[in-house]
Amino acid sequence: MTKQIHTSITINASKEKIWKILTDFDNYSKWNPFIKSVTGEVKTGNKIKIELQGMTFKPVVLTFTKNNELKWLGHFWFKGIFDGEHKFKLTDNGNGSTNFEQSERFSGVLVKLFSNKLDTNTKNGFEEMNKELKFQAENQ
Repeated sequence: MTKQIHTSITINASKEKIWKILTDFDNYSKWNPFIKSVTGEVKTGNKIKIELQGMTFKPVVLTFTKNNELKWLGHFWFKGIFDGEHKFKLTDNGNGSTNFEQSERFSGVLVKLFSNKLDTNTKNGFEEMNKELKFQAENQ
């Protein structure tokens, strides 16, 4: 089974400014209500460590394109049980604002079991992070 969660928000700031905040992982604990920390060298092919509220996992970075996209793939226990491909994407709207998208594609045998939590807790976490990123970018 697969499941997709997609959120987006318009931020009145440049892609560069948003990217700088988004990739300043050392300061996540100061503003990010969803992702508590990201550690390790974040570059394509590397394994990093992500800490959420009550959960830690070690995904592999699939894409790290400056000012544009960050994507990683994580697994719960091992591949095929509960996998998540998480993506942040920035799109210049051409008017001084940027569209920030945060999405995740879940797959594996346990997705159905966690479907309701994904629709509520996970989606709410994405939206809270999006709002705080907007606040940071527009008020710095």
